[in-house]
Order: sequence, then structure tokens, then C-alpha cells
Amino acid sequence: MQENNSSVDIASINEKIERESAFVDILSSEMKKVIVGQKHMVERLLIGLLGQGHILLEGVPGLAKTLAINTLSQAVHGSFSRIQFTPDLLPADVVGTLIFNMKENDFSIKKGPIFANFVLADEINRAPAKVQSALLEAMQEKQVTIGEETFVLDRPFLVMATQNPVEQEGTYPLPEAQVDRFMLKTVIKYPEMADEQMIIRANLKGSFEKVNPVVSLEQIARAQQAVREVYMDEKIEKYILDIVFATRFPEKYRLESLKPLINFGASPRGSINLATAAKCYAFIKRRGYVVPEDVRAIVHDVLRHRIGITYEAEAENVTSEDIINKIVNEIEVP
Repeated sequence: MQENNSSVDIASINEKIERESAFVDILSSEMKKVIVGQKHMVERLLIGLLGQGHILLEGVPGLAKTLAINTLSQAVHGSFSRIQFTPDLLPADVVGTLIFNMKENDFSIKKGPIFANFVLADEINRAPAKVQSALLEAMQEKQVTIGEETFVLDRPFLVMATQNPVEQEGTYPLPEAQVDRFMLKTVIKYPEMADEQMIIRANLKGSFEKVNPVVSLEQIARAQQAVREVYMDEKIEKYILDIVFATRFPEKYRLESLKPLINFGASPRGSINLATAAKCYAFIKRRGYVVPEDVRAIVHDVLRHRIGITYEAEAENVTSEDIINKIVNEIEVP
């Protein structure tokens, strides 16, 4: 009897998710007007938006990172701001400051660029630690204090930070504890040749299609709630925990060879974000329940920045990606 009940529940959840996720295809096709290829990046942006997380993008310049989040903000009818991180940036340049108003003989508040639905933090590793922590605090608390007043940030609130992996000079790498606050770290590759040909043509013509607002902020808020209702079986939860625990205690999962390569494993944030991202991925695929493939599709983006590798691993040219691959191939799929 119980089994029948749960199957009815899943059917109704499935129906609801199918209804609530109808906008995903419309949003994707609207973004495709401007973003050629880069399906992986667009999908990850949607996962960050639906999972109420933030994204760290790594890729060489010129791969449409700024364009992607700007296009998303236009298609969702949200506000967009861009902060170019430089070594002389101050926390007040990000969150805002108090300005003395001579007319009224009093201080007035000037809000910073963090007050937007979509914030692009360009080259986050170029700014000093003080500025990075001001941004990361706003990301975590979803509020900002200026003077003695506290302001709650607009919802939805998505920060997409980029870092250039090529240049190391004059950069301030993000500490592990801060990188952990990003739900996903997505590595962007060069476009395919056919896609790049289309990019050249569109740029030479100088005629990009106009992006129309096709989704409201209310729809996004509803979708964020609906994502929480996506069904996740206990077996999937156990699968997620096995993957995360294997990064901490590889020897318990017949992965003794990884022990000297891992400095530290993923934190509980890793487990939470892997479960949330898997639900978001199922939602984007218009399904009301999570399957192991959802976890496998998103596991690299969630864990690649949460595993610390040892000097030994670096010497052997082993990356956190390689470690994740070995773990995912070893852990039994439910």
C-alpha cells in the first residue's frame, strides 16, 4: 500500500515540476539568440539560479562569460551589474558607502553594484582579500550593512565570479574556505569550430538579435521553491554521501591509492550543494525525481574546488578532476 502511495506522490510531483519547468526551454532558446554553443555554461547558470547558489567560472578571456550572465538577466527581466575587480578596489566600491550630503547636513547611503539580481564579479582574483571577503559575505548572508543600516539584497540574487587561469601575476588567489562558498565551479572550454564560425559571422554582421524578457522574477521564485519539492530517494542521498565521504576517507572505499593525493576532502557544503544541484538538474530536464545520472552530470562542477590536492599529486600531475573520476567510477551506482 505504502509503495502505491509514494508512486502517486511522485506522479503528482512530476506533474507539478513539468508545469513549473516549462519556462526552461523558452529561457534557453532566448539565450541561444546571443550565446552560441556554451550549452554547458548556460545550463550551469540556470542550476545556480534555481539552487540559489553562486558560480565561479574559470576560462580564458573572450568566452562570452560576461555576455552569458548579462543575457540571462535580460531574459529574466532582472537587474544586472558588473564589477571589474582590480588591485585598488575597496569594499565600499562593491557594497556601497555613506556620503555626506552638505545640503541636508547629514549622511546619505549610496548603494554599491552588489544591489542587483545578477552580479558579475569579473576577475575576482585580481582584488585584495578585503574586497573578496566583502563580496563573499554578501553572497553568504544575502544582506549588506552600510553604516548602521542593514539592507536585504534583492531576490533572486546570483553572483557569477570569473577568474582567468592563465595570468598569475598581481593576483590574489581565493582561500579554500572562500571558494567553498561557490555552489559550482565551472571550467569553460573553447567553442567548437562550427560554433566559432557562427560567432565570427554574427560579430562581422554586427547584428545580434534582441533578447526579450521571457521569464518573470516571480516565475523564478516559484521555480526555486518547486526545486525543493523534487523527490530524492534515500538511495540517491546515500550515493551522494558515499561520493563526498570517499574524498575524505578514500581508504574506506577501496581507493587507498588516493590517500596520499588528497590534502582535504569536500565539506558538508559539498554534500548539500551536490544534492541541491542534482535536484536543479532534474528540474531542468523536467523531471520530478533525481536519478544517479543527475548526480554524475553535476559532480565535477560541485566538487572540483572542494578537494585539496597534495604536493605529491601536483608532482604527478593529478588534478581534483582525476580524483573525482576515480571516485565516481569506484562508488557503486544505486
